[in-house]
Amino acid sequence: MQTFAEIAEFTFSVDFFVINLFGNSDSKCIKIVMHPNFPVQSLTGYFFWYSILATLKNLNLINTKLITMDIKENSRREFMKKTALGAGALSLGMTAGSYGRILGANDRVNVGVVGYSGRFSGSLRKAFLKHKDAMNFDFVGVSDIWNKRRAQGQAMLSQDVGHKVKAYRNNEELYEDNKIDAVIISTADFQHALHTVEAAEAGKDVYVEKPFAETMEDNRKAKAAVKKAGIILQVGSQRRSGKNYHAAKKFIDEGKFGEIVMVEMTWNVNQPGRWRRPEEVSEIKESDTDWKRYLMNRPYEAWDPRKYLEYRLFWPYSSGIPGQWMAHQIDTVHWFTDLPHPRSVAANGGIYLWKDGRKNFDTMTAVFDYGPLNDKSKGFQVVYSSRFTNSAGGTKEIYYSNSGELNLKTNMVTPNGGLTDKYASRMGMKPNLLEEYKLTDSDVKVVTSANTGADNTTSMHMLNWMESIRSRKQANAPVEAGYNHSIANIMTTAALRTGEFVTFDEKNQEVLAGGKVFKY
Repeated sequence: MQTFAEIAEFTFSVDFFVINLFGNSDSKCIKIVMHPNFPVQSLTGYFFWYSILATLKNLNLINTKLITMDIKENSRREFMKKTALGAGALSLGMTAGSYGRILGANDRVNVGVVGYSGRFSGSLRKAFLKHKDAMNFDFVGVSDIWNKRRAQGQAMLSQDVGHKVKAYRNNEELYEDNKIDAVIISTADFQHALHTVEAAEAGKDVYVEKPFAETMEDNRKAKAAVKKAGIILQVGSQRRSGKNYHAAKKFIDEGKFGEIVMVEMTWNVNQPGRWRRPEEVSEIKESDTDWKRYLMNRPYEAWDPRKYLEYRLFWPYSSGIPGQWMAHQIDTVHWFTDLPHPRSVAANGGIYLWKDGRKNFDTMTAVFDYGPLNDKSKGFQVVYSSRFTNSAGGTKEIYYSNSGELNLKTNMVTPNGGLTDKYASRMGMKPNLLEEYKLTDSDVKVVTSANTGADNTTSMHMLNWMESIRSRKQANAPVEAGYNHSIANIMTTAALRTGEFVTFDEKNQEVLAGGKVFKY
């Protein structure tokens, strides 16, 4: 049996990052002196002492934001060989909470809420509560800069979990308290990426609503922060946890569908009040919230309660339809085809009916060119259209091949539109028709209402995030999924707002409208 002394000598440094940042040479070190026969089996010895320090820290007996570990370089390779710990777990960015989850899979995972929004309250909260007991997760804090939502969130969540949930005025207070392991982010669209950066830098696992980002600058920052921190991240693209979508992905991957030649997607409603909050707009005062903090990195402008509460109607706080609705559907194209983003986008739209001061369109259509980035001879089109003004057609996602269609509204594969013998024989070809096939036996419906509740796909998506935190395996919708759907969203926004033909600069990871970098 290997002993602790034979593997490595450990020094635990207090406030490692603060020392680096401020050059503080007064740091204290705790040297762990082990009995030479203390056993190390599956990291038991290491985590035993780390958990002691983490406990002291949580009890405020050690005044530190982060405890980190240094291993003598000449011991590192041997330690790595003889333990199950991977290089990622040795990163100095891991928090006490992260180590605690590895130490015991049955330890409770404490979750904080970043933004007590309608989406969170009506859907994400219910999905979380459905699985929290079985997965041993708990709500312990809620951060919201609006005093009304903060109080509502604290009261509702305390009632949900049967104990007091702490309220925080902002995310700095939430992370300074350091009592949480993970966060659910459901804030304004343009804030998602920036709040993800904050969470990643604090070492917290993240469930973040879509759209992931509304500018490429924010998109790049958020992806880099997540990768550097090594956190588990789930983007709220819940189709990636739907049984019918997994069945469709499998059917396409196995080559049964054939080459995709076209995709048609729609999302139509007749809702003049969608994304409107007139009662709250008339009620809220600037003194009730923190307007400057809300704006984050957007250009400063005077207080506007509509842009605070009805942000989905105003660029650059939200792209509106592309970020809110198209993000869900275009993500399936990336997932099913393994293509990262469109090669080009052309789009048009306008505010044709609901002239209520909004700046984002009530109707739009975009045409995408997809295919291998290095081979323009192959590919297919995606046509996406959406309107607030007439609900006919509802939500539709149909993939076409030469032999038929894969319809994610009906969850059926059929020969509809495939090459029949009548037209094939004239050209000396054989007919090409799919056999009818049901994608899933479960009754999976696409939900387009503002409040989806704990619908099946959102519920399964939340469960997948919880399971991923436990296993430390990648979630169904990792950061790459959010990064890529954001590229498509930003390309669409650029086309709509400039009227230019839009492409993507792969080298610099920039969206180009008419050859120029697009931001706002």
